[in-house]
Amino acid sequence: MSEAKGYAAPVAHAPLEPFNFERRAVGPHDVRIEILYCGVCHSDVHQVRDEWGGSIFPMVPGHEIVGRITEVGAHVKNFKAGDLAGVGCMVDSCQHCSECNDGLEQYCDEGFVGTYNGIGKDGQPTYGGYSNHIVVTEKFVLHVSEKLDLARVAPLLCAGITTWSPLRQWNAKAGDRVAVMGLGGLGHMAVKFAAALGCEVTVLSTSPGKEADAKALGAHKFVVTKDAEAMKAVSNYFDLIINTVSAPMDLAPYINTLRRDGTMVLLGVPPEAPQLHAFNLIAKRRRIAGSLIGGIQETQEMLDFCAEHNVMSDVEVIRMDYINEAYERMLKSDVKYRFVLDLATL
Repeated sequence: MSEAKGYAAPVAHAPLEPFNFERRAVGPHDVRIEILYCGVCHSDVHQVRDEWGGSIFPMVPGHEIVGRITEVGAHVKNFKAGDLAGVGCMVDSCQHCSECNDGLEQYCDEGFVGTYNGIGKDGQPTYGGYSNHIVVTEKFVLHVSEKLDLARVAPLLCAGITTWSPLRQWNAKAGDRVAVMGLGGLGHMAVKFAAALGCEVTVLSTSPGKEADAKALGAHKFVVTKDAEAMKAVSNYFDLIINTVSAPMDLAPYINTLRRDGTMVLLGVPPEAPQLHAFNLIAKRRRIAGSLIGGIQETQEMLDFCAEHNVMSDVEVIRMDYINEAYERMLKSDVKYRFVLDLATL
């Protein structure tokens, strides 16, 4: 075992505070990573407030981790001390079901082990990236290019892969018409990725004031969804809609903007189930689908793409002791577009 320090929520709804704990020793297939930066995800707030149920306290959040490897186990083959590395939302899975064998560990039949607020194979709770180091089995560690700004890489491990995966699954390519709903931590990455893939990108928003930001991120068009004429102009228009919105909403007007065989992919989780008349889908053989994060192979593909095309998140780097204020600001959407913790300030 080794001593670690971080910030934890002691109980639901309590402010995060300094917390000392132990990490497991580095096993033969493990690597130890000194954490340099960790992104702050909206799901961190949900978890520390037990809004999804099943939260384990004390809880050290954080699943957008980048750092440098300081120790490797005797049987580790693909990493060495000194390498830059990343860890996303998973630190383990059963590794033998059909999903894991297909490189889709996020859909593991037995459930993947979360980077935090999970139970490891040793029966102990997992603690995340709001800490100074972490020990992870090699199969769930990712290579990070030295060419990239590490603080801006961190959110790629969740916000990035959550938007990259559906773009790849639905084969978004040059010339495709892709719409993005919601211009936050997820949405801004969807815009960047779709643009880098050569798609025609449109942001659908209720806020006219976001147009300049959308176009600065790479969007070609901007539609104010409260404008009936503007929405009519994109009727039967899009091949793919990436819907990152978690607020209650009527899906019907957006479904009507899909072309025949177009797909809306849901990434956000509204508090209430949306209502939709089946005819909106039947009329043009449209589809509604859902997507989680990506598997380890796909996440590595995304990181390699980002290194090649210089795609990174837009972030505000903060001190560790600012985390509670950051949560409050995040709930007000007062960040462009992701907070990232500098663990040197721990």
